[in-house]
Amino acid sequence: MKYMLLIYGDETTWEALGPAEAEAVYAAHKAYGEAMAEAGVLRGGAELQPTATARTVRFAAGQARTLDGPFAETKEHLGGFYLIEVESLEEAIAWARRMPGMQGGGAVEVRPLGMTDE
Repeated sequence: MKYMLLIYGDETTWEALGPAEAEAVYAAHKAYGEAMAEAGVLRGGAELQPTATARTVRFAAGQARTLDGPFAETKEHLGGFYLIEVESLEEAIAWARRMPGMQGGGAVEVRPLGMTDE
């Protein structure tokens, strides 16, 4: 089954990192991705740009409006994702528990994919 590992964190914490700290997090994610690839579970993933670059299309009364940003009332924002394919939810959670860069807080949402083309 395919699962999304959705990575949430506080953007201000990331922005406050020094260059060496940020590079260490990137290196940890590279190693994490390589471990998933070696295990044969990695199907994709990417870092997302900051929420200031996002747009949201809202629908109401049959009309679509485009708004700046996600406008989520939260301190944590979606910062990236991994798409993995494993046998069980427990295995997906085990990978999520190994997510790098979470020492300062954050969350990883583990969500199964619905119908896919495969």
